[in-house]
Amino acid sequence: MQEQRVLASIRSAIKIYGTHKALNDVSFELREGEVHCLVGENGAGKSTLTKLLSGAIMPESGSIVIQGTEYKGLSPRQAIELGVSTVYQESELIDSLTVADNIFLGGERRAAFPLMVDTRYQNEKTRALIQSLRLNLDADAMVEDLSSAQKQMLQIVKALHQDAKIIIMDEPTSSLGLDETNSLMDLIRDLKRKGIGIIYISHYLEEIFEIGDTITILKDGESMGTFPANQIDMATVIRRMVGRDASLFYTKETVEPGPVQVELRHLSRRGVVEDVSFDVHRGEVFGIGGLVGSGRSELVNLIFGADKRDGGEILINGRAVPVTSPYSAVHAGICLITEDRKKLAMFASRNITENIAIVHNERDEPPVLNLAAERRQVREMVQRLRIAVTDQESQTIAELSGGNQQKAIIGRWLLSDATLFIFDEPTKGVDVGARAEIFGLIVGLAKNGKSIIMVSSDMPELISMSDRIGVMRGGRLTHVLDRREVTEEMLIKHFIGV
Repeated sequence: MQEQRVLASIRSAIKIYGTHKALNDVSFELREGEVHCLVGENGAGKSTLTKLLSGAIMPESGSIVIQGTEYKGLSPRQAIELGVSTVYQESELIDSLTVADNIFLGGERRAAFPLMVDTRYQNEKTRALIQSLRLNLDADAMVEDLSSAQKQMLQIVKALHQDAKIIIMDEPTSSLGLDETNSLMDLIRDLKRKGIGIIYISHYLEEIFEIGDTITILKDGESMGTFPANQIDMATVIRRMVGRDASLFYTKETVEPGPVQVELRHLSRRGVVEDVSFDVHRGEVFGIGGLVGSGRSELVNLIFGADKRDGGEILINGRAVPVTSPYSAVHAGICLITEDRKKLAMFASRNITENIAIVHNERDEPPVLNLAAERRQVREMVQRLRIAVTDQESQTIAELSGGNQQKAIIGRWLLSDATLFIFDEPTKGVDVGARAEIFGLIVGLAKNGKSIIMVSSDMPELISMSDRIGVMRGGRLTHVLDRREVTEEMLIKHFIGV
């Protein structure tokens, strides 16, 4: 049997963000007609590796070889011209255009009349391409009317129209049902037969073993090995994904939880979160884990009133609280330190004082702001949290480092004296020193009798910081585990439903 030709390879790639090595001397190879699967925890380096190949980022060192030509790095345009296309988890399509318009977007066929698009030609070419792939798509259908699966298929059709030889699929089935997933698998098998190389990223290991020819395992930015899929089992993959030095775990000070303080009863939002109930005690850190798309962040958005719930209730100290918006949540004593601080928490162009004092001012609703008292309170909070600032009045929060921005957002909520503190990915984008300080702040809240819900993709963080861990999968809370009895291997098996 003739050996498959190498389409692309990455050689000894190193990629550094600040002090963090996202990739450390990683090599990778993709052959024609091969489905090469990348597996690893969140933050293992999977997306970073594919971004090198798609031209989204440049490596610090190493090289990229595509069809025999070596490059030190690629631009997005170069990657497309070389036949590399990416199908993202969230579709990058224009909902207000038709299927054909999306496929030809940026390379429209001009009609004889100036400034007009040859719609008939584009529709005919689109129908021929769709028919060759045996897909259920109409060329003139509006993208906004397509299902999630049809949008994924359309992104693949668009890649083939661009003459893609390499297709990267990043969590393509995370929002698909069983029948839709089976249809996508059939399409991938067709693409393999056409000689197209596919890089497939998924947390669902059953899919990996169903569709994959080769599996590369990444952990903490390093390769744990590349294996033929038929020569490795799921248990070995999981062991290599999660094994790590125990020194990376944070040792949390023991805080004895008190009585139940927060009760969540049957929280639901149709199609997103289904009938979730659990309690949080005084002084307890209740961790929530799960895969991307499991409903973790959607759940905390319901608790904070950022999304409307279809059913359920929230009780604090035995009394139901009417949380219908973030404003009402703040007044009920609930706060959320969001995952995306830049987009959802920071007023980037405003100074540190205004950013920290905003919730305190809103909650207390004074008729006239006491600016002197505000500055004093913020100054005390800056000192307490050791936030590195030069001048809290003239310096904007955007000028701070990621760790200091996060501490400033936490300081905002400490001034509000809330009862329930929700941390969604509290250490995302911060350095090791800031992580330890943030963990210390969470422990301090627990010692002061607060209830804490902490969502995290980082399993060592989840295990070391939580008293109990709730597992989300498919919008449901499937397990509540005592952290003293849980291991990373056990967690990831619950996450993926093994």
